[in-house]
Amino acid sequence: MQPETELKLDLDADRARLFPDWPLLPAPLRIDSLHATYFDTPDRRLDAAGFSLRIRRIGRKRVQTVKANAAPAAGLFARDEWEMPVRGSTPLLDDRTPVAALLGDAAATLAPVFDVVVQRHVWHVVEGDATIELVLDQGEVRAGDRAMPVCEIELELQAGAPAALFAFARRIDADVAVRPGMLTKSERGHRLRDSLPPAYKAERIALDPDVALGEAFARIMANCLRHYRLNEALLLDAYHPDALHQVRVAVRRMRSALALFRPALDRDAAAPIVAELRWLAATLGEARDIDVLVATLDPGDPRRARLEAVQQEAHERVLAWLRSARLRALLLDLVEWLATGPLRPDQADRPAAPLAAARLRKLRRRVAKGGRRLERQTDEARHDVRKAAKKLRYGAEFFAGLFDRKRQQRRRKTFLAALERLQAQLGQLNDRASAPATLARYGLDPAPPAPDGAALVEAAADAQAMFADTRAFWR
Repeated sequence: MQPETELKLDLDADRARLFPDWPLLPAPLRIDSLHATYFDTPDRRLDAAGFSLRIRRIGRKRVQTVKANAAPAAGLFARDEWEMPVRGSTPLLDDRTPVAALLGDAAATLAPVFDVVVQRHVWHVVEGDATIELVLDQGEVRAGDRAMPVCEIELELQAGAPAALFAFARRIDADVAVRPGMLTKSERGHRLRDSLPPAYKAERIALDPDVALGEAFARIMANCLRHYRLNEALLLDAYHPDALHQVRVAVRRMRSALALFRPALDRDAAAPIVAELRWLAATLGEARDIDVLVATLDPGDPRRARLEAVQQEAHERVLAWLRSARLRALLLDLVEWLATGPLRPDQADRPAAPLAAARLRKLRRRVAKGGRRLERQTDEARHDVRKAAKKLRYGAEFFAGLFDRKRQQRRRKTFLAALERLQAQLGQLNDRASAPATLARYGLDPAPPAPDGAALVEAAADAQAMFADTRAFWR
């Protein structure tokens, strides 16, 4: 079993074709044509367990590899793998890999599910005092009559300081735009077999009750960055309002995680990341506000045509920023910051649960007390309650695994249901309050058709009262 750590970078197909001629590269160490067949059971039992099994053909040689896909640390992949030569195209299942024990009788149902065909260039690069293996894979994933391109770079540090890995990644990005890669080839293959969704929601975060703060923060931020990148890729391919919404949610989740862990962070090191995420959130906000407002206007409303033209301009600005060097630099800076230990040295090894409980308790108090007498509050004050409720919901989802006894699970379900209801009601109030200003900004009649305000406030007050009566699940 050989542990493997690498920085994965995605690039588009046109740039991948030009990359081997990049003048800063030495002569390639080798160029191989690789054909790998991935196997799984009909119900994808291996994939569900976090494993992949492939047989790769290089000329006449065949190598079987089993990988355990640990949670990627925000673009850095650390995996356990079991590799052995095989004679044919049928997996060899014995006690040298965990597959047979994992699948039991279902091992007999293993069958090919997709193929990955790539041309691989390999270079050894010297960056200062460091040596880096650079691998470029160009090709495609094939499943039946469907195909998806593969264009990715993997940088593995052979010797030297980790900072050299990121310094070289930035040199690449200066000439060939790259972004942290989130998907393994196995994940690409399984996704190819499914219908492409308009957007991806955040995935569940696996945390054990005794996990340390440093590990908890790394997993949470990796989850948020993956959530962002999956939806960003959809947006860069074809704009969809749902994907933009999930990109904004991912950025809010990252900012919420930074706020939740603030007592343990090295604040000076975190400050540039916090500032750039604030910029990104503001950049995305205008387009999302317009998307929401357009959806509320009747197709026959004369304001809708004007607003749709403004909407298209906002979409183009969003896509321009997503393609910008500033945004790519933020992503690489974020990955490096997370990889080098963003928590203060005296905090990283402390248990995560006490800090999580304290932060959740503080946010719950803000929502419960701040939401009293909503009918007497200003729109701005209600919006502040709404923002605190969002942070509380993200925190409850982040830290769910820390408080996972049966009683805590039941309480968490009730707690989240009440919190989501309150968020929904406050969201409707916010949309109603912000719509006139959005319309007026573009010279349109600022009097949109809207539900009765008093009824919305009453519904929000009822939801707040119900939330205030729910029990904390982290006790």
